[in-house]
Amino acid sequence: MLGKRPVDIFLQGFQALGAKLTQSGEVINVTVTGKRLAGGEFFFPRISVTGTEALIIAAVLAKGKTVLRNCALEPEISALARFLNSCGAKIKGAGTPTITIQGVNKIKDGRCTIIPDRIEAGTFLVLGVLHHAKLLITKCNPGHLESLITTLEKAGAKFKIGASSIECLPYGKLRSTSIITHEYPGFATDIQPPFTVLATQAQGQSLIHDPIFPGRLFFTDSLVQMGANIIMCDPHRIVVQGPTKLAGKKLASPDIRAGIALVLAGSIAEGETVIDNIYQIDRGYEEIDKRLREIGVNIKRI
Repeated sequence: MLGKRPVDIFLQGFQALGAKLTQSGEVINVTVTGKRLAGGEFFFPRISVTGTEALIIAAVLAKGKTVLRNCALEPEISALARFLNSCGAKIKGAGTPTITIQGVNKIKDGRCTIIPDRIEAGTFLVLGVLHHAKLLITKCNPGHLESLITTLEKAGAKFKIGASSIECLPYGKLRSTSIITHEYPGFATDIQPPFTVLATQAQGQSLIHDPIFPGRLFFTDSLVQMGANIIMCDPHRIVVQGPTKLAGKKLASPDIRAGIALVLAGSIAEGETVIDNIYQIDRGYEEIDKRLREIGVNIKRI
């Protein structure tokens, strides 16, 4: 099921900082000899955002220096490091593949301003293009969305980019565009489902390749039920032939990102679309029905 994550990277990382692991059945105990972890070196065998964040946090109060390599580059990593440094941590290199943390004895409290949600902003960006709407997305960071913006412009979309805003502008026909998802700053796997909906309305054939998570593309069965022309090559690749008209159906949200994609699909489909299991959508898109109504989408919560 999408959403489950292996914990091996976390456990290996904690071990590199001196933690001891014991397992009893399904319970894993992590213990520290003495009062503190010890600085160490760790190479991430695969890039992990939450793994990078967890080891940064663990290393802040560890004794000595920690060096982390093959780290995730996501903006959230840099934001975390900035906040911890403002509290007295000594972190260098966040936002690059190599991060160095010099452990400190204690940190103080602090104040944090959460950075804009780039996935939510990207979802609204796709929505604006999908509807050929002049839609203004504010309080975002366009620099975090360069891969998506570049891909949408290649497909024919047009934008006006501000310091903290992106405006969707009128454009002509939407052209098919193939994508391969990748860790930041590549095309985010979390924005792939909305983009796949967009591909159903583009002229020509688009190859969507998402190697990040197994099962990420299984939601496209719901789009096929709505009338999309999609061929699944394997669990990580689909071919979308467009444009096709979509028709409303009764569907269930399989996960947070696929769920919002079905909302977008329903917004352009003929007839009524009913989506169950929406608690997952609410996790990532606060009051999404209210905000979509405010920009003209005919949607209600039942």
